[in-house]
Amino acid sequence: MGIFKAPVGISNRHIHLSEEHIEALFGAGYTLTKTKDLSQPGQFACEETITLIGPKGSITGVRVLGPARKVSQVELTETDRFKIGVKPPVRDSGKLEGTPGIEVEGPKGRIHLDQGVIIAARHIHMTPEDATKYSVKDGDHVSVAIPGPRGGILERVLVRVSPDYALDLHLDTDEGNAFGLVNGQELEIYSK
Repeated sequence: MGIFKAPVGISNRHIHLSEEHIEALFGAGYTLTKTKDLSQPGQFACEETITLIGPKGSITGVRVLGPARKVSQVELTETDRFKIGVKPPVRDSGKLEGTPGIEVEGPKGRIHLDQGVIIAARHIHMTPEDATKYSVKDGDHVSVAIPGPRGGILERVLVRVSPDYALDLHLDTDEGNAFGLVNGQELEIYSK
């Protein structure tokens, strides 16, 4: 069993948009406005926000993340699903087949996504060099030890390996808040 440390990045609800959907929501030829870089190289939070509209309610101010993707994807928390009445499965990013859809409203238009709403599976990003160093491979699952008064063990944390990644453990706000975590906190990772 190997042990290593990784910083945690806590992710709030957000949306990744295709070029087509950026233009439908914000106007023809629109370019997203970067406000800050995220932990993964080339990824960034945008100034733009949208409204998600579900059968039971809506959530305003949902942050758009860039750059544009091939397919639009909404990432919610378990708590969000109760507010808007959509039942997304826990999935790895990009695994959208069979997921529910949702209405998305921007300042210049509204679209309907037929699918693409997920609760992101907890995962850890790393480079191939990190994977070799820590004796894990893409698709493996590891465990995370969380210290403190609300500490515990997170099981089934998906390992994602790419030369485009930086070492970072991604949890959503429900998980981060439940354990009293803060962004950048170093956590111990246990591989099997």
